[in-house]
Amino acid sequence: MGPDSGEDRIPVRGVVDVEQDPDARWLARVMHAAFFALLGASLVRFLLRHPWLDLGPWVVALSAALAVLYVLPVPRELPWLGTVVAVWMVLVVLAPSFAWCAVPLFYTGLRTLRPRAALVLVALLTVFVVTAQLRLADGALDPNLLVAPPAVAAIATAVFVHAQRQAERLAATERREGVLAERQRLSMEIHDSLTQGLSSQRMLLQAADRTWDTDPAAARRHVRTAASIAEHSLAEARRFVHDLAPADLAGGGGLEEALRRLAARESAQFPVGFRVDGPPVDLPDRVTSALLRIAQGALANVREHAGATSAALTLTYLDDQVVLDVADDGRGFEAGSVARDGVRGHGLPAIRARAEQLGGTLTVESAPGEGTVLSVSIPLEAPR
Repeated sequence: MGPDSGEDRIPVRGVVDVEQDPDARWLARVMHAAFFALLGASLVRFLLRHPWLDLGPWVVALSAALAVLYVLPVPRELPWLGTVVAVWMVLVVLAPSFAWCAVPLFYTGLRTLRPRAALVLVALLTVFVVTAQLRLADGALDPNLLVAPPAVAAIATAVFVHAQRQAERLAATERREGVLAERQRLSMEIHDSLTQGLSSQRMLLQAADRTWDTDPAAARRHVRTAASIAEHSLAEARRFVHDLAPADLAGGGGLEEALRRLAARESAQFPVGFRVDGPPVDLPDRVTSALLRIAQGALANVREHAGATSAALTLTYLDDQVVLDVADDGRGFEAGSVARDGVRGHGLPAIRARAEQLGGTLTVESAPGEGTVLSVSIPLEAPR
């Protein structure tokens, strides 16, 4: 052997996805707690300063209605928000001390509405807060009453926008990582299945072309073998498109039979032996598929780079792991200096990536002129 994954969820209102982002969930919990704390404190203040007369029953009833509306298990959309804001405004007209409940409502409006509509709502709530504070001051002009509410509104909006941008950056990072992982998966699948079949067909057809005049029977055998490999590659491509298991596994018999069929198919170009050591055990589908892909990729390396006259596959079941060995008698190479150029540099990294995804390890023993042994060990209880 020689050297060698749905639509994105897009917020339609510029909303922080509190279900996905931990920071947004934490901020939502804080705002919900602040709303009920401010609502309770405002109600206590009103009852302490005003006797249980006249407006008292109305204020208590509206406070209870506002609390119930806030916790109703309904979609947080425009009708719900409009009802909550309307009840709050009536409450503020009756009892200005409830004005500061607007701060959590800033956050709710920003989460629910589109950006421009949310800013209009924040401005409207701020005007109500300023008016309520002036009423509490009995008309006395205090600059703090004019500056503090807009400043609080600006801070609340800034906190929300910061959280939203953090969530968007997190979502963008996750999308990029997902794209990179899917690209790696696709490249490994193509390298270990379709590329291998195309390489085999090319070599067989080249051999048929060289012997067409001198040995027509041998040339026809090469062509028939290439056609058989092309048929298998077509089945692989169809299963690849539908994200199914490798075609060799569809024939039944498990991993052992699939590796045996793979060895027989590769033997059309050079002898490939196969044996099983130890009592077989049932392996998870993802382990079975990965080991078959590893064997396919390893034999592709042997065929293209090693100049080997024979190879051997050995599947060994141990107490705590399963081991796949791929050995060849080819030219070998310096195991510590694997080429990284072009396609030659993809096979071993792809095999290593597959092994590591299953909690396993890859070991390569090779030296110039002494062949190569590739060994992949996968724990029988690999992490999911």
